[in-house]
Amino acid sequence: MKRGKRYEQSAKLVDEDRTYMPAEAIKIIKEQPAAKFDESVEIAFRLGIDPRKADQMVRGTVSLPHGTGKSVRVGVFATGEKAREAREAGADVVGGEELVEEITKGNIDFEAAVATPDMMPAVGKAGRVLGPRGLMPNPKAGTVTNDISKAVADIKGGKLEYRVDRQGNVHLIIGKRSFDEQALLGNYLAVVDELLRAKPASAKGKYIKTLALSTTMGPGIHIDTSHARDVEGQGTAAAAAS
Repeated sequence: MKRGKRYEQSAKLVDEDRTYMPAEAIKIIKEQPAAKFDESVEIAFRLGIDPRKADQMVRGTVSLPHGTGKSVRVGVFATGEKAREAREAGADVVGGEELVEEITKGNIDFEAAVATPDMMPAVGKAGRVLGPRGLMPNPKAGTVTNDISKAVADIKGGKLEYRVDRQGNVHLIIGKRSFDEQALLGNYLAVVDELLRAKPASAKGKYIKTLALSTTMGPGIHIDTSHARDVEGQGTAAAAAS
């Protein structure tokens, strides 16, 4: 497969035959040739679980301490006073039944959704559209709530929802390439800690099988999973991913 010149230059900084400490990987990302836009920095896990089993489903939310670097458009399903709260909190799209109708027509103008509990029967009608896009509000993710202001503020501030796919993979953005190394490391550690916290009790064997960092247009940099939490690079968390 033919790669672009910038990708080839970035790939020369990465040894495919070794794994890196988290700080090393982020340092390499910062040294790679810059793209014409501010690339996202992404983290990808392959977990040693069976997502087909209900007791091994890994999903939840994580708040990045330094944000995502991306302005997220938030849609809120609410009416009356709660709709007013949503607008004051900075929601980009707010509505009730009329918003549901627009969505069933395929008109979606937001990247994250929140709903008040009383709106969920109506929102359910748009489930076939919202579900495949990962936009269906969920109580476990804190996106079905009466505390609309907090939910909107959390999402705007860098709260992400994650869910393992059918192959046992979890993929998230941890910031932008323009972030300094410490900010990226802080966000990286928040995500790793959350995934470790979410480890199912029934999971057997090695939990984090592979872990990699990359930019939007760059090569993957594999992390030493036995030191997944060691952001200082001193090997103090050898069993973190076991």
